[in-house]
Amino acid sequence: MKQGAQDSTGIRAPGAGGDTVPRVPRQPQAADPRSEREASAAADLQEPGVRGEHTHGERPVRRPLVRRSSVRGQVLQALRTALVAEELRPGEVYSAPALGERFGVSATPVREAMQQLTLEGAVEVVPNRGFRVIERGDRELAELAEVRALLEVPVMLRLARHVPVERWAELRPLAEASVRAASSGCRATYAEADRAFHCAVLSLSGNEQLVQIAEDLHRRAQWPLVGGSTRPAHANLVADAAEHTALLDALVARDLDVVRALVAKHFAGAD
Repeated sequence: MKQGAQDSTGIRAPGAGGDTVPRVPRQPQAADPRSEREASAAADLQEPGVRGEHTHGERPVRRPLVRRSSVRGQVLQALRTALVAEELRPGEVYSAPALGERFGVSATPVREAMQQLTLEGAVEVVPNRGFRVIERGDRELAELAEVRALLEVPVMLRLARHVPVERWAELRPLAEASVRAASSGCRATYAEADRAFHCAVLSLSGNEQLVQIAEDLHRRAQWPLVGGSTRPAHANLVADAAEHTALLDALVARDLDVVRALVAKHFAGAD
């Protein structure tokens, strides 16, 4: 396990100054003593697998199932951000206990989040060690861009013919948010804003399966490549975001030729 690489790199949240990811708050322990029966009932509300995992002299923390789901979701989001921000490097192995220490949680929600990333193809299980970030190359990135274009371009052209102008106007705040995110220069921040805009456009089709598949492809296209940084230049981020507002202008004007040209250009440079 490459523990040293984890400790020296850290996991930072996207944003100016490279601030560290906020620690996921631990659940408060009950102050009042419980009877043996009450303690047993409360233990049933703990995370599966949490009991017996405390190795640092800590008292077991009671985490109701509702809260566990919340913590797991926060950890999953933090790990996804770390992937896009290249804090989790291709080929490196990361253990759930070590990442749990960073987030201030037990290994269980980290392990569950990593299992989800395994299903998404971001990491793979390394028995008795942890999870290795998948090594990806330029070819896979190009293939993802091609598949995204095959899915999204025809849908956007169809929507351009039928969606009322006022519905496109409702997406203006999302397009402007992507411009602001690009201006920040933070890849992870822009990735979220970019994905939100594309999902909002595709959701107008009313096809939830399409939106889910497109979002998965979009997320995969944002993961880091092996052998070097995949960070686009600040100017490229700004130019990519500008295409969102230009696309909305063309959609409002129902200029299908411009729409076709913009979406083709957008996906040709997709990363």
